[in-house]
Amino acid sequence: MSVNFEVATESPALDAAIVDPQHWADERWLHEQFAWLRNRAPIRRMAPDGVDPFWSIARHADILAIEGNKRLFLNDPRPILAPKLLESVIQHLSGRRHLVRSLVQMDDPDHRRYRAVTQQWFMGSNLRKLERRITELAAQYVDRLGELGGECDFVKDIATLYPLRVIMTILGVSEEDEPLMRKLTQELFGSADPDTQRTFDAVSLMDVVGEFDAYFRALTRSRRAKPTDDLASVIANARIAGEPLPEHETNGYYIIIATAGHDTTSSATAGGLLALTENPAELDKLRANPSARLASAVDEMFRWVSPVRHFVRTASADCTVGGVDIAAGESCALWYPSANRDEAVFDAPFSFRVDRPEVRHLAFGYGAHVCLGQHLARMEMTAFFKELLRRVEHLELAGQPRYSQSLFVGGLKSLPIRYRMR
Repeated sequence: MSVNFEVATESPALDAAIVDPQHWADERWLHEQFAWLRNRAPIRRMAPDGVDPFWSIARHADILAIEGNKRLFLNDPRPILAPKLLESVIQHLSGRRHLVRSLVQMDDPDHRRYRAVTQQWFMGSNLRKLERRITELAAQYVDRLGELGGECDFVKDIATLYPLRVIMTILGVSEEDEPLMRKLTQELFGSADPDTQRTFDAVSLMDVVGEFDAYFRALTRSRRAKPTDDLASVIANARIAGEPLPEHETNGYYIIIATAGHDTTSSATAGGLLALTENPAELDKLRANPSARLASAVDEMFRWVSPVRHFVRTASADCTVGGVDIAAGESCALWYPSANRDEAVFDAPFSFRVDRPEVRHLAFGYGAHVCLGQHLARMEMTAFFKELLRRVEHLELAGQPRYSQSLFVGGLKSLPIRYRMR
């Protein structure tokens, strides 16, 4: 991918453009802006109309410093960028600061306590128990490629379905309810995209969350009455300081696992396949030695796609980051796609390399808030691409890829491909 480092602007127009979800459907435009920011204004105060001001953080090192100091930089009260009007209406109508309260909105001590509830589920020994089932599911979805007859929309037909089946199996959601979970996830994360939104207003978002809440309230009642060996039972019956989790936090826990637990992996899987298709020499290199290169290839896919596009941290005291003074109460937007193309960290960052030696990408975040499901995500993608490489001998684009209009979490929403099975 070639990038023009001189295309961005010093005018306030960039402030408005960078928070406009429509621009996030244009990968080239975004990387051009971020390349300019890294080299010209790596820490820049932005004040777009309709959004509270924030510091734009574009460099890998500065994001690392912020994420590595959980006492100084807090998730609450502003974990993501959102229009002021939307935030105020949600707070007025719901009576809450956050429509969903999950690990994303928490700081210590709550973050530490709530994270501990499920942490063992996402660690090595438990994941090894799941490996066989994940391998079986990967084979089923490569089977599905064969059933589709050599041409499909990889996002809609495979990439959104396979990680969804994995996480719902772990959570304990019935397979017949997966279409509902998929639809609500797309409406939550794609609330600004005309292909997935209900309507981009507070009431619509509250309706989406309300449907999640109703579903997970019923799931909690079921698992408390009759616990099983799934993750929903762990959450439903968890206690913190001797007390059951409050309903708002219980539902928030389910929602973050059910949504981010599959949507980010879906985006990385689709974006990874597109990168292999557009870089046939890298695909050949991976085919030649998958056992040696698949782990690095999967990490390169996460670096390349960066499904979580930003988080926000707020300074709890006056401080300095990268030589810039940031006052207590000021917010910093951490741009992960920019960090993962940082020329100071990655050799040839705009080249996709399946054997890239660096593993310093920030697609999973860093520090205390590093993604709880990162090992599961790697396991899912490794299983899928191992099976795909074994059984698919030819891949090519069959149409124009399209990206979601989303400022927070997103990636490809359409990837037409043609392929030939062995």
